[in-house]
Formats: sequence, C-alpha cells, structure tokens
Amino acid sequence: GLLCLGLWRSPAMSWLVLEPRPPGKRWLVAGLGNPGLPSTRHSVGMAVLGQLARRLGVAESWARDRRCAADLALAPLGDVQLVLLRPRRLMNANGRSVARAAELFGLTAEEVYLVHDELDKPLGKLALKLGGSARGHNGVRSCISCLNSSAMPRLRVGIGRPTNPEAVQAHVLGCFSPEEQELLPLLLDRATDLLLDHIRERSQAAPAG
Repeated sequence: GLLCLGLWRSPAMSWLVLEPRPPGKRWLVAGLGNPGLPSTRHSVGMAVLGQLARRLGVAESWARDRRCAADLALAPLGDVQLVLLRPRRLMNANGRSVARAAELFGLTAEEVYLVHDELDKPLGKLALKLGGSARGHNGVRSCISCLNSSAMPRLRVGIGRPTNPEAVQAHVLGCFSPEEQELLPLLLDRATDLLLDHIRERSQAAPAG
C-alpha cells in the first residue's frame, strides 16, 4: 500500500493550558480525525484545520489542552475569536473532546463547526450544511451524542466512495494516492475559504456575547 506521508507535520506540541478569554463572540472549529494519522482520508478534517491555522497565522500556536484531550489554537478573525480544535481521541470518541471544549469556552452546538470527510462526495467537492444527521459518520455521531444536539454546522470534504463496498474501510483509513495528493493543496485552500466566509457572514448577523 501507499506510505502515509507526513503531509501536515506540526511542530512539537506545547503543554500550555489555554484559558478562555472574557466573554465575546467566538466560534469553535473542530477538525475530526484520528490522532497520529493525519495523512489518511478519514483525517482530512484535521488537514483542513492545519491549513486554517496557517491562513490565520497561528500554525505555530497549537497547544495541548488536557482538559478536553485536544490540541487547541486561538485565532482572531476580525472582531471575533476562533477556537481551532484537533481531538486527541480516536474518531469514534471525537465528540468527547469537542463537547468539553464547547463547555470550557461557553459555546452552544450552533457555534461549533465540524470539518470531516464525506464518502458520498468525490474528492475535491465540498458542502457546508447546517445541522442534520450523522449520515453514518462515526465522528459526527459522537459529536451529536456528546453535545446532545445535531445543530452543528458541518463542512463535508469529499473523499470519494470505492465501487466495492468491502473496500470502504480500507479506503477511509488509507492514505491519499499520489494523484490525490496533487489535488489536496487547492482543496484545503477552498475548504478554508468556505469556512472563513461562512463564519464571517454568521458573525455579522449574530449579536456579540
């Protein structure tokens, strides 16, 4: 099989504990995936978070937060604050990290964005939807369960579905092919654009506090 290349290496994690700032408008953006497997299709949400951190100038600011078992980075976006989160729990338990961070930062489910892979869209296709079912995605299912809500907006990043149903698990947990890797930089850029545009629009429409 293909080797899992370290496409999205991050610097050594700091052990800094991030304290929530005084109340103000903020959004949590969580990239779902499996820790230690950043180059797999199933962890493409984490790759988008890496690009988002680079775009916002906080790629060197990731810090491990033991309270929610995740890596966090705080980033300003105009008058609001983004809390970027990459869970350190396995995909099936990602929701525990997301829900704990939402609690720490005083956020509702509607203020939590989930970024995750989507089998039913081809690679390169993106869709941002507000709420809905997990559609068979275990990470999203975990978030719905732990947040006790299905209202979270989701950015679904297409990874394509193999024609053989028996190959789905290997496809999801496998690494992007060399041909797919060539498409990733543009895909991550477009996903970041879509997220930021959506958050800006909602921030302008939402009251602070």
